[in-house]
Amino acid sequence: MTPPTPLLAARGAGRRFGHKSALEPVELELWDGDALALVGPNGAGKSTLLSLLAGALEASVGKVERRKGARVGWAPQRPAQYGRLSARENLELFARLEGEHDPRAAAERLLETFELPGEPEPSANLSVGNRQRLNLAISVLGSPDVLLLDEPTAALDPDQRRRLWDRVSALRAAGGAVVFATQNLEEVERFAERVAALREGRLVFAGTRDEYDRAHGESLSA
Repeated sequence: MTPPTPLLAARGAGRRFGHKSALEPVELELWDGDALALVGPNGAGKSTLLSLLAGALEASVGKVERRKGARVGWAPQRPAQYGRLSARENLELFARLEGEHDPRAAAERLLETFELPGEPEPSANLSVGNRQRLNLAISVLGSPDVLLLDEPTAALDPDQRRRLWDRVSALRAAGGAVVFATQNLEEVERFAERVAALREGRLVFAGTRDEYDRAHGESLSA
């Protein structure tokens, strides 16, 4: 019988930029239905770890493994979109890249879901909140099995935050998983089952949310 494999796994994965270590080797597994919060101060290595898991960065040491056929959606902290294209044009382009059957219909659906403007205005001219909504809309194209979200709610209003977490809950109910970086204690308490804490590029804790609470109290950024 073939043993189960995680959706995503960091196997001693780390990243250096020249002589500087941005992330020391990390061992981490993500399983079906998982909800993992990455916590720690700015510069701790959270964004680097998410970039490695997404495949946007190559590991300097170790590797990242992905279950065969698993699809990953990524919303980086800095929105990854084409500023000269409108929100609709960005969504249609990325829908084609993700193999959506009907890119136009997918774009239209997400414009409505994320309350994005449909006018032909360059996305570079959108508000910070709308650029973040577009960032998140792009991440869910292609029906990902795993969502990697870097400070996803930082520029969202309360209603959009609720909609995002509703979508995440639906993904997990269908067997998918989410990894999200946050400084928001309430989001960790409400939406995470496991916590990975980083500090100065090192993974200093990995365990359940309750274990993290007992070990660290409410200090997510100390």
